[in-house]
Amino acid sequence: MDNHQKILAAEEVLRKLEVHLRRAEKPARYTGGELYQAEKDPGQELLRFAFAFPDLYEIGMSNLGLQIIYKVLNDIPDVYCERVFAPGLDFEAIMREEEIPLFTLESKTPLYCMDMLGFTFQYEMSATNMVNMLELGRIPVLSCHRSKEDPFVIIGGPCTYNPEPLADIADLFFIGESEEALPEIMDCLRSWKKEGGSREEFLRNISRIEGVYVPSFYQVEYFPDGRIAKRVRLWEEAPLKIVKRIVEDLDRAPFPQKPLVPFIATVHDRAMVEIFRGCSRGCRFCQAGMIYRPVRERSKETIKALAEAQLEATGYEELSILSLSTGDYSQIQPLVEELMDYCKKADVSMSLPSLRLDSFSFRVMEEIQGYKKSGLTFAPEAGTQRLRNIINKDISQEEIESAALQAFSLGWNSIKLYFMVGLPGETREDLEGIAEIGKRMVELYRQVNGGKAGRLQVSLSASNFVPKPHTPFQWIAQNTQEEFTEKHHYIKDQLKSFKQVRFHYHDSKTSYLEAVFARGDRRLCAVLLEAVRLGCKFDGWGEHFRYDLWMQAFENTGVDPDFYACRNRQDEELLPWSFIDCGVEESFLTRERDKALGGEITKDCREGCQGCGVNKRFSCAAWEREGEAQNEICR
Repeated sequence: MDNHQKILAAEEVLRKLEVHLRRAEKPARYTGGELYQAEKDPGQELLRFAFAFPDLYEIGMSNLGLQIIYKVLNDIPDVYCERVFAPGLDFEAIMREEEIPLFTLESKTPLYCMDMLGFTFQYEMSATNMVNMLELGRIPVLSCHRSKEDPFVIIGGPCTYNPEPLADIADLFFIGESEEALPEIMDCLRSWKKEGGSREEFLRNISRIEGVYVPSFYQVEYFPDGRIAKRVRLWEEAPLKIVKRIVEDLDRAPFPQKPLVPFIATVHDRAMVEIFRGCSRGCRFCQAGMIYRPVRERSKETIKALAEAQLEATGYEELSILSLSTGDYSQIQPLVEELMDYCKKADVSMSLPSLRLDSFSFRVMEEIQGYKKSGLTFAPEAGTQRLRNIINKDISQEEIESAALQAFSLGWNSIKLYFMVGLPGETREDLEGIAEIGKRMVELYRQVNGGKAGRLQVSLSASNFVPKPHTPFQWIAQNTQEEFTEKHHYIKDQLKSFKQVRFHYHDSKTSYLEAVFARGDRRLCAVLLEAVRLGCKFDGWGEHFRYDLWMQAFENTGVDPDFYACRNRQDEELLPWSFIDCGVEESFLTRERDKALGGEITKDCREGCQGCGVNKRFSCAAWEREGEAQNEICR
């Protein structure tokens, strides 16, 4: 399709929007035109890339990865990166009724006119929205049905560390961090368009880029019992392992100083600066802690410059500094003090998510208390020390209580604590421990406040354990839904007489499907397509989630979901994701699993290399700042 045809298609969409957009519940979801939106001439010879977030505008515009990729691609002169989000159900109905194809916000160009469509796969339950967006964009859902005129569909994000459930949908996956790889991918796309080759030729060329996985180059064979027998290469030069990409120097990595500013309120309506990537703690349930290794920091000076630039450019009234474990940043105290000084002068509040009890600085708490103080959030994860040892959460009951006591002494009266239920090795005593921690919060508050607890609000939030790929618990079965329900009710019963403590828990049915897709293989694609046909979409939203339709989809396709979620895997079993190399060796994961069963703690990487294997390929020394002695990790 030439540029003239693309422009005509966009003009037709715009004509229909002028008539029908006013019927939408929130028209600003679809208008574009925000502050700092990229503007390029579609009539020029451009590589057209649509960044697709498979959820509503308000969710997607809160995603920092979107802002980074948008900048990286639009900084390339002949690349036009535009955005597309899942339309709300109200507007989707209008689009289908009026035959409006799903379009980009920037130019209103239909998705089928793009050169490449890039989905970010952040959450397993967004898979149905991806399929629905492809259908709305008039792009064949299965890669084998696409012609040379169709866009290439690339999928990235944390869920692609097991890409196999979507292997029949994606033309290619990208594994890892994309800032440096995206220009390489665009170079490959540019050359292919210039040379006029086949889709197969493009896929062969791009598969040579580290981090790129082309699923059509492989075939999977199964044993009669359903386990994977082997993976067969259909093209002899296809890589045996797909190695993740990382950005080693975050100070040099592109980061938006003028991010897009939405017209309507979003989930995280604030300036955001990422202070470091990776985590050295080694929690055994945590996929992010494994796949984002090694730790790499931004310098304090770079963080401050980015924060000030964003606040001045956007007018946001809140700043958030982000990482997997904010309190572990090597200069967290001086960084926060200097940022708080700037924020006070600029009349801006500051939030510090992802703090850990054992690294929490109470000087930081005092700074926050002095200006627009909000509630505190901690994550003990388990109710007893025995279970915290199993999951490698090295926090003691004394540390939990000491942190809470200091917080209450400083004036906090709202606290949220996050836990998980269904963890490996969990007993009834561990569930009681969750309730006991909630009760103990009330006692500590009364100690500080003369025996009164009227203003106190304690929230205990329990998520359900989902075994994830590339973690020490990837082989372990998930609890059944009945087991989860019993455990939730048991904890709730323990707290009946404590009105200050509220207990919230996640839906077991959703967690079950998360586990199915987290540990699934290629056979799940048929289930996914059937679920969409039956009407499943927005599965991450409780009001839209249709478990009955999902079960019907499994029945219609003859696939047993328990095979993926509620089954222990054997060490010798070939896992669907075993060809993805995240840098952490499988031998380390099995060793950590066995240590977990014995209740043995593994020390933080900063206290000495634990031999996960990531240092064999990636530089890990990222903690030398401002002349301080370098704390080498994994050296």
